[in-house]
Parts: sequence; C-alpha cells; structure tokens
Amino acid sequence: MKILITGSAGFIGFSFAKKLLEKKIYKIVGIDNFNDYYDINLKKKRNNILKNYKNYKFNKVDITDKKKIEKIFKNEKFDFVFHFAAQAGVRYSINFPRKYMESNLMGFFNILENVKKYRVKRLFYASSSSVYGENKNFPLNEKENIFPKNIYALSKKVNEEIANIFNRYYKVKLTGLRFFTIYGEWGRPDMMMLKFINSYYNNKTFELYNFGNHVRDFTYIGDAVAIMYLLLKKHKKLDNNEIFNICSNKPINLKEIILFMKKNEINPKIKKVTLQKADILKTHGNNSKLIRFTKFKKFSDWKESLKRTIEWYQKNML
Repeated sequence: MKILITGSAGFIGFSFAKKLLEKKIYKIVGIDNFNDYYDINLKKKRNNILKNYKNYKFNKVDITDKKKIEKIFKNEKFDFVFHFAAQAGVRYSINFPRKYMESNLMGFFNILENVKKYRVKRLFYASSSSVYGENKNFPLNEKENIFPKNIYALSKKVNEEIANIFNRYYKVKLTGLRFFTIYGEWGRPDMMMLKFINSYYNNKTFELYNFGNHVRDFTYIGDAVAIMYLLLKKHKKLDNNEIFNICSNKPINLKEIILFMKKNEINPKIKKVTLQKADILKTHGNNSKLIRFTKFKKFSDWKESLKRTIEWYQKNML
C-alpha cells in the first residue's frame, strides 16, 4: 500500500509517517517545502529520522506547484493521501493573509484535483478546531454551525466546502480531520507548550495572551496518530464524505498548564498581555462520533504526556 503524506516534515505529518513506517507494510512518499514559518532545522531533523526508513521516499516540493504535484501523483499511483501541508498559525494570518490563500486554498485544490484524476481511494485532510470560531455550544460536535474568526480558520472552512463539492460531483471519497490543539514530542515551537519550554531554556520572555485566560482542548500527538491509523484501517466503513473532531474532550486552562510546568522546573519569565484579536477564547470538542467509529478510548493523561514532552525536549533540543 502506497500513501502520500503532505507536510511530512511538519509536526503531525512527521508523527503519522513515522507510525506507518514502523509498521513496515506501507510505502510512504513524503512532500514538504520546508517553509520558514518556524525553525527549518527542526523540520530537517524530523525528515532525517524518516529518511532512515527504507520504505520512505521524500520530495522537496511546494503543494502550490501544480506541475510537480501532478508528476508525483502520476508516477507513484497512491492508494491514499493524508494532506497536512498548509500555512499554519492563527495570529500569523492577520499579517500574511495571502500565504493562506495560496497554500491552504490553491495548494489544497492541487492535491484534491490529483486525488480525483488518479483515482486515489480516499483523501484524509487536515481541518481545524478554529473553524468553530467563538461558538459556545460546548462540547462542539461536527454538526455545529461554524464561524471562522480569521483567515486561517476561513481557509480550513473553504477546504471542507470544496471537499463537499468534489464528493458530490466527482464521487471523491474524503475524510476531514478537525484537529484540536495537538501537542507532544517533536511539536511545533510556536504552539503554547513548546513555546513555554523553549522560552525557559533560551532565557526568553514568554508572552501570555489574554493574561492566561484561555482554555484549550489539548490533544496528545500519540492519541491523534493512533486515531488516524484506526481511520485508515477502517476506511471501507467510512462514509464517502465526513468530518471528525480529533480531540480529547478534556479542555484545560492555560494557567493549569503553566502551574504544572513550574512544578517540573520549567519557569520562564512571563509577560501578561491582552487578548490577540485572532484568538479564540475556548476550544472544547465532542469526540463521541470519533469514539463510536474507531472504538478509541484510551486518551493519554495530559500531565504524563506533557512530562514526556519536557523530557523529549531536554534530550533532543538542548
């Protein structure tokens, strides 16, 4: 079975690729453009780990490059595609909206067009909890109305709508994955947990937005990866087009995270600042649909997972 993973040097793409490669029954083709939104060296470290596997092939290419993307699809003949490549960052989208239009919309369309043309069995694509906006009907289920608050979230909403059209008119099979604040080993340094740890070890001041009064449905990367693997294994039972919340259904206040960090001797200087206008105050997803389908119930304890993340950072990033 051959699988394309876009954004294979990114946090989720790398983690899922590694999971599949360890099974030794999948051939994985990864693509990434190594953009500089965050540390390129971290992306290269991830990719070098994947390149140690014989059943991994890497292509440095941007998903907006229509000709190169089609050439890869034509040559490789994929069974499945997991599409994680995108311009990330909610706050970043305020200053650089064009990057989201190009990567998250045209890039997504390039992937989708080739999934259709080369008859890929199913496209799994990354959406985001941010599509819900400030909807307060917690816990949020997949049938809730969505109200994007920024360009990043809007791009993900549009992805879902384009997916609906491709399913309706072209019978492409798709599964959207609304990720809720994924954290863990090899995580993104711009995300709260890694940013807090990094601030401490690099003697930087950590900016705590909204004075720490944010609540997030933190979801451990190990759980997210295990869930995606179950969705892949059960792909024949999936509806032709549907969406799942990928979440723990256990929202945590940032102040509680920081208190735990301090108890584990991670204590950077903190500067409390006001709410950033692109931010959402609270995320809390309903994962009952996901659990019913996958039967996945063993969500990780966040304190144990965060402790593993701290230990990983100390071992690999210092």
